[in-house]
Amino acid sequence: MDFHVLTLFPEMIENGMNTSITGRAISKGLLSLEAVNIRDFAFNKHQKVDDYPYGGGAGMLMQAEPVFLAWESIAQRIGRKPRVVYLTPQGKVFNQEMAKNMAMEEDLVFLCGHYEGIDERVLEEIVTDYVSIGDYVLTGGELPAMVMMDSISRMVPGVLSNQESGETESFAGNLLEYPQYSRPEEWHGKKVPEVLLSGHHANVEKWRREQSIIRTAKWRPDLLKRAELTNQEWNYVRQLKKQWKEESERNEDI
Repeated sequence: MDFHVLTLFPEMIENGMNTSITGRAISKGLLSLEAVNIRDFAFNKHQKVDDYPYGGGAGMLMQAEPVFLAWESIAQRIGRKPRVVYLTPQGKVFNQEMAKNMAMEEDLVFLCGHYEGIDERVLEEIVTDYVSIGDYVLTGGELPAMVMMDSISRMVPGVLSNQESGETESFAGNLLEYPQYSRPEEWHGKKVPEVLLSGHHANVEKWRREQSIIRTAKWRPDLLKRAELTNQEWNYVRQLKKQWKEESERNEDI
């Protein structure tokens, strides 16, 4: 998979992505990363790419032409119009399903805004996806782009040393990941659950499923609406919620 990032800060993207799992994948040729400096396409000696917005208002706006030319340089090189993700709080909130979908692309372009945003006309011309990583505002789109590329990379075959780990961790089946433990068997007086030491794989899987349901019901109940649970598991969730409600009421009375 080839990542292309349109940005005013290419060194930020390169330094962030050329490390850890993504860095190893890039060095192996499983991923490629190109950080395109939008300033290189400015028509002035100071490489200025922003101007005041029409109609007034605070801040500066990135101009359409440098952004378009930067995008065009990629489109011409790969021979087609690529999928372009614009990082914006106004976009659809990024999730695991989107990561899986985008991982199937051959080329993926991320457009990172800055200042007060980008001229609407070029967005209409080149952007295919408007995506947010959460309901808050950041200085620019570079950090969201790196978050998305990290998540998407994990879905690319060969990037993870054990491909199964990319499918079974948090959000698989809309359930959070179960708790995990390593050596020693006891630490600070806390012991590893006996079932994990039993060697009984069926019991281990049953325990992990149960723990995933408990965690999701407690921390991300919104995910349960899309989770595939059996009738017995739904009854278990209702019992958990009733139990937690009673415990909360008792604590309030103390």
